[in-house]
Amino acid sequence: MSFIDVVLGRPLASDEDHRQKINVKEGIPIFGLDALGSAAYGPEAALTILIPLGMVGIRYILPLSAAIIGLLAIVYFSYRQTIEAYPHGGGSYTVASQNLGLYPGLLAAAALMIDYILVVAVGIAAGVGALVSALPSLQTHTLTICLGILVIIALINLRGVRDTGWAFMAPTYIFVGCLMAVVVVGMCKSLLHVGHPTPVVAPPALVPTTGAISAWLLLKAFSSGCTAMTGVEAVSNGVMAFRDPKEKTAQKTLTVIIGVLMFLLAGIAYLSRVYHVGATLPGSGNYESVLSQITGAVLGKGIFYYLTIGSILTVLSLQANTAFADFPRLCHALAQNGYMPRTMANRGRRLVYSQGIYVLVLLAGLLLIAFGGITDRLIPLFAIGAFLAFTMSQAGMVAHWRRVGGHHAKHSMLINGLGAIATAATVIVVAISKFSEGAWITLFVIPGLLATMVTIRKHYDKVAEEIEAPMPLSVENLCAPLVVVPVEQWSKIAQRTLRFALAISKSIHVLHIDNEECTSDLHDRWQELVEEPTRKAGLPVPELVVLKSPYRLTITPILKYVLEMQRRFPDRQIAVVVPDIIQKHWYEYFLHSHRGKLLALLLVFKGNQRISVINLPWHLEEGSVEAREMSAQVAERLSRQRAA
Repeated sequence: MSFIDVVLGRPLASDEDHRQKINVKEGIPIFGLDALGSAAYGPEAALTILIPLGMVGIRYILPLSAAIIGLLAIVYFSYRQTIEAYPHGGGSYTVASQNLGLYPGLLAAAALMIDYILVVAVGIAAGVGALVSALPSLQTHTLTICLGILVIIALINLRGVRDTGWAFMAPTYIFVGCLMAVVVVGMCKSLLHVGHPTPVVAPPALVPTTGAISAWLLLKAFSSGCTAMTGVEAVSNGVMAFRDPKEKTAQKTLTVIIGVLMFLLAGIAYLSRVYHVGATLPGSGNYESVLSQITGAVLGKGIFYYLTIGSILTVLSLQANTAFADFPRLCHALAQNGYMPRTMANRGRRLVYSQGIYVLVLLAGLLLIAFGGITDRLIPLFAIGAFLAFTMSQAGMVAHWRRVGGHHAKHSMLINGLGAIATAATVIVVAISKFSEGAWITLFVIPGLLATMVTIRKHYDKVAEEIEAPMPLSVENLCAPLVVVPVEQWSKIAQRTLRFALAISKSIHVLHIDNEECTSDLHDRWQELVEEPTRKAGLPVPELVVLKSPYRLTITPILKYVLEMQRRFPDRQIAVVVPDIIQKHWYEYFLHSHRGKLLALLLVFKGNQRISVINLPWHLEEGSVEAREMSAQVAERLSRQRAA
């Protein structure tokens, strides 16, 4: 078994796709990590905005969380409708493009792409933030740890959907179990102490009140807290990954994910209130995450504390799997319609869209580097993409039910319409409240992505129009090409290249560079080496063209000559046969000039379709065997002629 097979698993055949289908148990870690993990940073994001209010700000976390949970419920029922209506995958792009038109669909796709990239960056940054809370000495290595985790997640996802589900299953359920245990124990203690429990480890003292309560501040806190809703659309995007019946399995998975998320959001908000837990300034020396404070206050900082923090770190980091599951699928859908490079529509060795994974890793990595791996700096960019995608999907579903009709159409339209209005209002609130904090970047990037996708499609349309051939094959006026063969010196490689040229054409120009430094006897021995053997064989004699190069250039004179031949013979095909030495070992690659590859590349870009480049490889060692066999055949032929 090769090293690649060990790391990424053996290649899977296309007919093994059914073995990669997943059930509810596996679907939760694959499609639910984003939503479940956001419980760790959504409430903290809201509390961070409320820091200037001190103790007063803690009082508002419960009503803010209630509003977010209410919005989450609306979106949940909306996406249940989407799964039922689009059992083959009802991502925002699919729903919006089929029901609202091309540009609304591309707008949803651009928003989703931003959302998925930020899911990876925010999730990993939040996970490392949890680690730094427990081990402050690692704070200076935040970015390095983030990038390391990104690479590990990418390798896991390249192994395929089912392997990814099994790999993430234990961390997911440990995380959910630990966090639910903290919430349940914390609530029980609060009830026993009539809402005033004594913390085992007191959380950091809240800062004095330095700001005034305002509707604007509460809107900003709400918009930051809404990041807890990201990932809700993931299940509807990946319905095709589930086992039959796909719709029912996907709906059950979505129900479990949303139910657990609602419970955690409500529990965290309640415990923050009763234990007086507020956010600390991210990136500061005394930073401690909200979940770290709550866990310490409820159960102390013993073994269970470190188990909980470890599970939070793991799940927050692995929640990027939601994006790794859906971003490549989105790129696949766009590529099939010509709005992304078409190679992104192809599945890799493990039946996943590998190129989409590579792109996601690159973009998320650049984002982590740009923001230093700090979660709070990424939050303002996060919510707009997610909620804009929500809005386009729900508006598309309203149009879908209106077109389809039926007994339940009005009820379904009401649910999706309410979801569209609620998420659209959230987009507006987030865009305004977070504009100066970086949300303007998202509003700038989305039109840029739209323009890029439209440009790609125009390119494909132009290519399709140019190469379209409605007529049958034309066999008129066929003639052999004019062949150009660059030869540096007489060798077995030159001999083999000329034999190939003689086999395909009668018009052969052999180019030899004379730079007045590197001497060669090719010109003097041309008659002996080439002219006499070809005449005796009744073959056309190749023409030797010596190109002077006083400045010791090699590629430029050949390129100029071929382009000149292109102009002189407008009705001829020109074939340039370029010999290329193929090394047996990779390290031998650096011992050769590889001018042939550069010449071929320049001819492709500077020529037109009348110039063809034929690469003729010479495999070292194998070529020596071939040459010896050829020499033996020639010697045997000469001995027969003498004997006759």
